[in-house]
Amino acid sequence: MSNPNAALDIGAKLWSLCNVLRDDGVTYHQYLSELTYLLFLKMMQETGQEERLTVFKSPKKGEPKLLQPGVRWADLISASAPDRLDTYKEMLLDYGLHGQGAVQAIYANANTFITKPATLSKLVTEIDALDWYSVQRDDLGDLYENLLERNATEKKSGAGQYFTPRHLIDSIVTVLNPKLGDVIQDPAAGTCGFLIAANNHLRKHNDFDSLKEEAQRRYRHETFYGMELVQDTHRLALMNMLLHGIEGGVEYGDTLGEEGMRLPPATLILSNPPFGTKKGGGLPTRTDLTYLTSNKQFAFLQHIYRSLKAGGRAAVVLPDNVLFESNVGTDIRRDLMEKCNLHTILRLPTGIFYAQGVKTNVLFFTKGEKDKGNTKEVWVYDMRANMPQFGKRTPFTRDYFRTPADAPANQPRDKFEDVFGDDPKGGPAALAKRVDTGETGRWRKFNREQIAARGDNLDIAWLKDDSAETAEAQRDDPALVARLLQRELGGAMAELRALLEELGEDPDAALDDLLIDETGQEAQA
Repeated sequence: MSNPNAALDIGAKLWSLCNVLRDDGVTYHQYLSELTYLLFLKMMQETGQEERLTVFKSPKKGEPKLLQPGVRWADLISASAPDRLDTYKEMLLDYGLHGQGAVQAIYANANTFITKPATLSKLVTEIDALDWYSVQRDDLGDLYENLLERNATEKKSGAGQYFTPRHLIDSIVTVLNPKLGDVIQDPAAGTCGFLIAANNHLRKHNDFDSLKEEAQRRYRHETFYGMELVQDTHRLALMNMLLHGIEGGVEYGDTLGEEGMRLPPATLILSNPPFGTKKGGGLPTRTDLTYLTSNKQFAFLQHIYRSLKAGGRAAVVLPDNVLFESNVGTDIRRDLMEKCNLHTILRLPTGIFYAQGVKTNVLFFTKGEKDKGNTKEVWVYDMRANMPQFGKRTPFTRDYFRTPADAPANQPRDKFEDVFGDDPKGGPAALAKRVDTGETGRWRKFNREQIAARGDNLDIAWLKDDSAETAEAQRDDPALVARLLQRELGGAMAELRALLEELGEDPDAALDDLLIDETGQEAQA
């Protein structure tokens, strides 16, 4: 019988193995890539798919290429400890250059950061010793997702920018309600959290065993599309999708370059585009965007509403500046509201992303049948004002988005999912059922004329945010500032002390003992 917590237990043990690589100077993000190379082999063994581990190469120099088995998990296990690192390096090179399909994509340009044979041997034997029989095949994806989340929440990894909070993703997917037959796209795929959540939603609400063969084929090959610019993140995305039963669909490339024009028109787009400007402040190299800008969010937003089919719906996470920036920003917002029905904006709490100060929103819109006059009213839900300071002490959970189903009947059902309605397209009938809660509530309606009077500025707030004032006052408190500095300096001193010890020096020695005098001799105390 499968243990429901087995995947989480193994995920925690795999993450703890990062300590094994510390002596080789491997970072958290490098560790996850390293772990992916090894886990892929192990997962192929566990799921009975090792026939995919083939290479198309010459047995010897000058001989014709042949399709032959590549290195497998058993080969790594059986290799002697001194030879294992060489076998591993050869495997990475072979699959990257001569592998087939997803295998080649996962190992593309792969290289190891491990330099000591003993380090790799310990990693391989520890992975092999885990209780893999306790994990059901369907749980392997959750196991890997758990590793991605650990990597994103580890500040030293720098990977938070590729990871959108799962509770936010699940809420967005719930209200936009993916259907079989949807063409679902994420043009800034990261590790594919949105696409996998959409897939989970489809599997939960459909009986796949009863689908006809054509519907099964369309689901497998014509449902999910994405693009990711960073190759290490792309390989994590492919692995994540594969372990969730989805193969392919996510390309390695630049959505803001010519490759982005290859993404097919979609009926549902879910995305959290990268923040900031293009490298070097340059413009997108693709030629089909109406408004040229080096701001990546504005460029992605244009791609998204242009890529939707008529009647297609989208949700995109964007920072505040997209809502208020003037000049080309105003032009793009105006174009969005002309071509689409921008029916909902969700103002998100601060502190839920990797950068604590970033203020973000989710824009929900539906592409019109015509290109003019589609937005009649915009509803804004303020989930930012008077919210807790989220972090380890106060985790950001799904309950902030919806009232639990088993809540008492007298408890107000006024959270975002409660009031959004059951129409993912935000049509006129659904909007008519929404109730404006007034200046003291979180849920307000603003018609198109009111927004135009604001210069098409969509950064709309009306609640007094006492939590923000408290946080500001805390930041200005001299005692708190001194405490924070003391903590930072204490940490720095501990690191310097450890460095001196590693160098074989006495950290308590007087500075004069270490200085060199003008004659080149050590100064005498």
